[in-house]
Amino acid sequence: MGEALASSLQPGDVVSLTGDLGAGKTTLVQGAARGLGVRDRVLSPTFTLVREYHGEVPIHHLDIYRLDRVQDVLDLGFEEMIDADGVVFIEWGDAIEGLLPEDHLQVELSIAPDGETRRIDVTGLGRAWEARWSGVEQALRPFQDG
Repeated sequence: MGEALASSLQPGDVVSLTGDLGAGKTTLVQGAARGLGVRDRVLSPTFTLVREYHGEVPIHHLDIYRLDRVQDVLDLGFEEMIDADGVVFIEWGDAIEGLLPEDHLQVELSIAPDGETRRIDVTGLGRAWEARWSGVEQALRPFQDG
């Protein structure tokens, strides 16, 4: 699904990933990175906080789960990353909702009671995503249930 989603992403996009621990946030980023031409192994940024990859566009992959203050996020160079010509993926992005640009993609992952199935809700926020939403729907259509 991440690889399919990548077809709708372009430089300057910010993707906020939220949801259950272990629901697949990093796995989704791995697929998206593959779809954006990254050939390196994409790892969780949990302990390094930020990982950068180079494909068709630069990718910044942040995990802010362990950060205590908004200032810690700013100290990572967050404002420069979102102003760059790459795509930014932020695991636990809901924790810094006030710092996110108006136009961003929100991806919420949850684990079903069976412990195996995942539910993924994708929401485009802001005018830029309104204009591009049909492309997102088309890319994700194979993954829709029912």
